[in-house]
Amino acid sequence: MFRIAVCACVALSAAAQTLPAPAREIALYPGAAPGSENWNYPERAAGTPDKPQAQNIVHPVLLYYPADKATAVGTAMIVAPGGGFRTLMMSYEGVDVAKRLNQMGIDAFVLKYRTTYVAAASIQTNGALVSPVSTSQVPNPQAYQNVRAMSDADGQQAVRLIRQHAADYGVRPNRIGMIGYSAGGGVLLSAVYGPADGRPDFAAPIYAAGASSAVPPANAPPLFIAVAADDKSVGYQGSIDLFGAWIKAGAQAELHVFQMGTHGFGKKGGGADHYLDRLEEWLRVNGLLTR
Repeated sequence: MFRIAVCACVALSAAAQTLPAPAREIALYPGAAPGSENWNYPERAAGTPDKPQAQNIVHPVLLYYPADKATAVGTAMIVAPGGGFRTLMMSYEGVDVAKRLNQMGIDAFVLKYRTTYVAAASIQTNGALVSPVSTSQVPNPQAYQNVRAMSDADGQQAVRLIRQHAADYGVRPNRIGMIGYSAGGGVLLSAVYGPADGRPDFAAPIYAAGASSAVPPANAPPLFIAVAADDKSVGYQGSIDLFGAWIKAGAQAELHVFQMGTHGFGKKGGGADHYLDRLEEWLRVNGLLTR
């Protein structure tokens, strides 16, 4: 009989340890997340020490990184990393962003939303380690489930939870924002278009998956949109269409299409390197950095 080997290699454990620890880890739901009650596999670290990742998220949480109380402005932002709904890029689309938001006086909450199951790279049979493994050899614990919808639900629940407990975190319930990258941008857009109680007050979709010309909801939140012209993964047109839909509806939006940066803004040397500076300017213009 095959079974998944529960083993963490030294390199991956080290990768997870490179991230600053949050002040608190906040569960999104009081018990098992709805729909994933039977997911009984462990979360695991992946990636490299400079780009740590998380996979197989079963228990969605918020990692709380508060701003210094002396400089906090009463604004909160949820940070939704990307990774194709299979992986979460925990550094440059997660904790690194949270720490930069802290410098602006913003309390940050990195969202670890539920992801598609990724089979282990090795299995054990009769105690012996066998590698590599075809994923067809490992049963899919998420069979017939819409995991993307669960990820979206986690984004909405994150907004709802922080708004309900805003006083506990010293933030204003009408200043709960969200920034999301790639797949995390898709989670963000689901919250933006979703029920009002789980909708952020402002949002920053960054090279967001699923950006389109869909009609915005009533009382649509202001958007800060950023993408690179040389993005070959999600492209730039969706971000342009999203901006156009907001403007057509009379809602507020700002759009940056950087000449270079590729998907993930990994290509350095252009304006995309400084997108968080542009975000800070936008937040200030919209009164979100005032105390």
